[in-house]
Amino acid sequence: MMNVDAESLLVKDFNARGAAAASATKHYGEALLDAARRDPRIVCLTADLTLPTETDLFRDALPDRFLQVGIAEANMIGIAGGMARSGDIPFAHSFCVFATRRCYDQIAMQIAYPNLNAKIVGVIPGLSTLLGVSHQAIDDIALMRALPNMTVIEPSGPGQVRKAVAAIANHPGPVYLRMKRADGTEQDLPSLDDRFEIGKARVLREGKDGLLLGCGMMVPVILEAADILAESGLSVTVVDVSTIKPLDPGIVELAARAPVVVTAENHSVIGGLGSAVAELLMEAGVARPFARVGVQDVFAEGGTTPFLFDRYGLSAKAVVAAFRRKHGAAVG
Repeated sequence: MMNVDAESLLVKDFNARGAAAASATKHYGEALLDAARRDPRIVCLTADLTLPTETDLFRDALPDRFLQVGIAEANMIGIAGGMARSGDIPFAHSFCVFATRRCYDQIAMQIAYPNLNAKIVGVIPGLSTLLGVSHQAIDDIALMRALPNMTVIEPSGPGQVRKAVAAIANHPGPVYLRMKRADGTEQDLPSLDDRFEIGKARVLREGKDGLLLGCGMMVPVILEAADILAESGLSVTVVDVSTIKPLDPGIVELAARAPVVVTAENHSVIGGLGSAVAELLMEAGVARPFARVGVQDVFAEGGTTPFLFDRYGLSAKAVVAAFRRKHGAAVG
């Protein structure tokens, strides 16, 4: 049971985050509104989470194309399917865990199976929430990438979020877009542009001693890990895998040149990015010392993101430790 002091600190942190989120730049909300102004077929649905999903911008600017369905994700997906069949392009929003697990059958049968042009947008991925197991989406990538016809995307920064929205608005078919909630801490990666193309990974840094692949919130983490490794003379290639399905086949060539491969994701190590990369490499006949950094088949708990990332092995030091174990085996 949580003690009173710890609970008080969590409440203060939660309130501070809420205030920060309220003043944060709404990169997703602005990009969706821009896309909707260009294409009158785009409509917006949300399940009682207008502010966290940044869809208040759409609501205020285009109220005739905005639907607030309440706490009813399964119904929202059914509505989205019907609207897509009628020629609209629905963007349906909720927290990641509610947008996927709570209405998985509806997504499968009413969006993925008929291959409809509908977009499912989730915020608060993985362990990026104080609210504990009920709100932590550690299996959503596994669920969504298992569905035929479904494209799965997780941008790594604000610039990519904006580019991803434009790309999926023009992509004919079901898409799951997984994003960190805006809280004022977002920043694009230094000295890099924000290129984005569905199905293409982005090489951020090149090195000869190994390959680090990450998605979403883990991309800054693997860049930090690469800096730590560089201090001891190890240079690694760092790749931002913003499209998890379809996975960029170019990853095979990168892995073939690397003595060690490590993936990192804010998700269970089962069924997510690490699993997708392992499947790709094994089917291509590329066998390398390999490690998956992520949530290790456990449920987590409530806490701040830095605390949870450290406790459950999603930190830069965890990536470095995993790399060193495999690198030692490769050169030993």
